[in-house]
Amino acid sequence: MLHPDNKITKNFFEKTAWANKYYTCGIDEVGRGCLAGPLVVSAAIIPQNTSYRLLKDSKILTPAERDTAYAWITKNCFWTVSIVSHRVIDRINIYQATLFGMKKAYLQLIEQMPIPLEVLKFVLVDAMPLKLPPAAQHSALELHHFNYGERFSASIAAASIVAKVTR
Repeated sequence: MLHPDNKITKNFFEKTAWANKYYTCGIDEVGRGCLAGPLVVSAAIIPQNTSYRLLKDSKILTPAERDTAYAWITKNCFWTVSIVSHRVIDRINIYQATLFGMKKAYLQLIEQMPIPLEVLKFVLVDAMPLKLPPAAQHSALELHHFNYGERFSASIAAASIVAKVTR
């Protein structure tokens, strides 16, 4: 639940969606701060009513825990990865490249998921305001972005883990 001071509580969006048989998509990236190498973005939807102990901020997990979590996510979740090359980053800048990668990861995910788009209630993005094309949305879909997303959302944490292990 949201606190009176509008702070997000852990898995607020997931619990809200699951209570009504909906899903939540989390999106996160790795590589924005690095001067070399690609930007890796992941989008992930975890199963309803999931409380896997390693769905946490990827930065606080050990490499072994991240690998274990990655194996669980890739087996049990809907997920995709988008990789943005340094050439694209140099051409459009890191901010725009991140938004491009996030949109691409989301579009790939909704294209391959075996559930209808209409059962997706929330798209949660770590820190960045993402805009989606009308064909990739529906009237009840809500997009939210907030800082430290992987601390507050298991869906963003899952995307963060996939992105970090992939990179």
